[in-house]
Amino acid sequence: MSSGQRVGVIGLGNIGGAIAANLVADGHHVSVYDPDELRTGAVVGLGARAAHGPAEVAERSEITFASLPTPPIVDEVATAWLGGAAADGVFVDLSTNAPATVRAIGARCAAAGRHFLECPLTGGAPGAQGRMLVFMVGGEPAVVERVKPLLDKLGRATFHMGPLGHGNTAKLVNSLLAFTSTWISLETLAVAAKMGLDLRTMVDVVRTGGATNFYIDRMVELLNERGRPTQFALGLAAKDAGLFLDLARECGVPTPAAAQVAQALVAAVGAGLELRLPPARS
Repeated sequence: MSSGQRVGVIGLGNIGGAIAANLVADGHHVSVYDPDELRTGAVVGLGARAAHGPAEVAERSEITFASLPTPPIVDEVATAWLGGAAADGVFVDLSTNAPATVRAIGARCAAAGRHFLECPLTGGAPGAQGRMLVFMVGGEPAVVERVKPLLDKLGRATFHMGPLGHGNTAKLVNSLLAFTSTWISLETLAVAAKMGLDLRTMVDVVRTGGATNFYIDRMVELLNERGRPTQFALGLAAKDAGLFLDLARECGVPTPAAAQVAQALVAAVGAGLELRLPPARS
């Protein structure tokens, strides 16, 4: 294990916890922080070392990954991380964030002689566990090259989209395509079911007829499974959709269909269907 890097992970939910576990398995010296003791204990049990906060993670780590739920929390954690980061340290934000927020955090890090990289991802909990994540990176090329060897081991593809802000723009576009495909698929299949059509045949028709999408191609096969662990909270989907609408307004692009999907997600959360993620990985 002596040849591994000193790496930190802040936020040990379904994504961060799996990434921390994989970094430990790869032989790195991993320091972790999460306010949830169960999450922390699960990763410490695999060989990680617990820290008391983001600053302590920063003190111990050359590169720190953060997987956090909202832009304000990322901003708060990045500020705390700067309090302990060594010169030339790198903060890698894996969260889905607002492009303006990552640019502002990046400017603060640069002014302090530290580095910030945005690295939102897709693949969810199964992708994190199985090293099948896709990373959309924004930041300076030299910093990307420092972090890319770690990303290449944690996922199946890494795309450097350009400067800070471009990574999250790519992620938000990808998310809205996924949310919209899922929502319209569920609505239309519900109509087919109410009219008495066999859903297996209907799915085969859509796949063969050319109107298919990622949900119909793969995710619909899970439709009848009950009791599966929650892998992505509707509250986070609503947050991501809201960030996309903010971005669309900033660049003056009308997005009426995306707005309807975003409102449907907000309504689902308001109806009590947020489906919060469990407090610790099993």
